[in-house]
Amino acid sequence: MPFLPVLLTYLAIFVAKIAHVSLGTIRIIYLTRGNSVTAAIIGFFEVIIYLIALSMVITNLDQWTNIIVYGFGFAAGNLVGSRIEEMIAVGYVQVHIVTQDESNGLEESLREEDYGVTTMPCYGREGAHKSLQVLLKRKELPAFLKTVDKYDPKAVVSIFDTRKIMGGYFSRMKAK
Repeated sequence: MPFLPVLLTYLAIFVAKIAHVSLGTIRIIYLTRGNSVTAAIIGFFEVIIYLIALSMVITNLDQWTNIIVYGFGFAAGNLVGSRIEEMIAVGYVQVHIVTQDESNGLEESLREEDYGVTTMPCYGREGAHKSLQVLLKRKELPAFLKTVDKYDPKAVVSIFDTRKIMGGYFSRMKAK
């Protein structure tokens, strides 16, 4: 078998498998966020690419290297898909913060940055704390966490995916 067509076959299998797995990752994210139409459209292209890649491997099962390239494409697709997911950051998150220092200015700073903050007193092993609840776009999360770390580096932070939001104060979300 000529060398160039073999390399092109490897490349085609590898790239197709990366595209297939990356699209699958994105499709699942849209599906879990309640956007089934977008997920269906992505799924349409995902399955076509999957069948093309698989057919290149199945029709040449005597070429064991195609199987290896297919596996590498799958692994790389997981990495690429997770990076794409981080970049598009679809949806919202709920951040729960338990402050360690009640007088740190975190609550006030978050409100000044126009986040909707719900605060409740709470008590733990170390005594009285504040529990802060904030809903925000996933894209805003890195900057938000830097603010939390700046005002209360020892705060306990939990992040939850949020599927749907109804009501409340979200001027930051509506403005962007």
